[in-house]
Amino acid sequence: MNLSTNNKAYPILQNSLFNHLLFWVVAYFILINIFSNANKILPVDRVYTLIFMVTLSLPVYLNLQFLIPKFLRTGKYFAFLLGFFLVLSLGVAFNYFLFSHLIDYILPGYYFISYYTLWDLAKFFLAFLISSTLLKLSKEWFELLKTQKEISELEKEKTAIELKALRSQVNPHFLFNTLNVLYTLALDKAKETPEVIIKLSDLLRYVIYDSNKDSIPLSAELEQINNYISLQSYRTENTAKVKLKKQIKEDIHIPPMLLIPLVENSYKHGIKGDLNNTFINIQINADKRQLDFEIENNLPEASDIKQTDHGVGLANIQNRLALLFPEKHLFQISKDEHKFKVSLKLSHED
Repeated sequence: MNLSTNNKAYPILQNSLFNHLLFWVVAYFILINIFSNANKILPVDRVYTLIFMVTLSLPVYLNLQFLIPKFLRTGKYFAFLLGFFLVLSLGVAFNYFLFSHLIDYILPGYYFISYYTLWDLAKFFLAFLISSTLLKLSKEWFELLKTQKEISELEKEKTAIELKALRSQVNPHFLFNTLNVLYTLALDKAKETPEVIIKLSDLLRYVIYDSNKDSIPLSAELEQINNYISLQSYRTENTAKVKLKKQIKEDIHIPPMLLIPLVENSYKHGIKGDLNNTFINIQINADKRQLDFEIENNLPEASDIKQTDHGVGLANIQNRLALLFPEKHLFQISKDEHKFKVSLKLSHED
């Protein structure tokens, strides 16, 4: 994660002490050129400028360290404005009193006086208070943006880790159930075993390689659903009634292994018991904006979905949808005495 690359390249720019020193150094060179009347800057100009800057720093830091944190950040804007003009007035008064009455006692022999009127001093102080406030708020704004970016990157990393964990649950679970078909055929020494191995190899390639992609064409997922249904038909000996209807107006992209686990779930909990009365109905509609997927299966007698539907399965799909499509999907589960149904609506812009 390279969030701090720029900060590492210019670490001194993140140093508050350096920023304050830079501000006052720039202010010093601006003020000394204003205060110097001759082409040559004299020592007395330097002393005057430094003392003037001390009087400026008092209201500036009162504003930065007290008024902004206590009033401006907390939304007490009227109190902040009152305090702002109060420290402005105190700064101007102190500067005027210092150069009019006290400076001769502090630095005798320099004969400093207050060269500026109160209004002129107010403009100096106002300029410094406003500029320091804007710099402070700008720095905090950039720090906020940086923090938000870091949080966003951390959330993306967290989501990626969670998705990887969910995929790692789906893949072995799916393969384990699919290999059972091959195992059953191998025990019976069925002639269809080589054909099943080929179909299974396609599924393996899909699960191992394509499932690590961010998205795949819907047609690729549907191809593997057909493979899966074909594989399962060897186990059920075509006695289960499985219907797949699809209306695909556009081959959109979806996350891999999103729909197949729902089909697997129907086989796991529906195709059992009396095979003559089992069924699975799958309906898929898709266009550029939305994917509608609906699957229903029979319920065996005295079945309990809460007991049979455990582990990965539907909970895994729900978790993946929450991470990948927050507020852009509708996932519903319903059942009655004889039927279990799952509906998925996914808002999608390819």
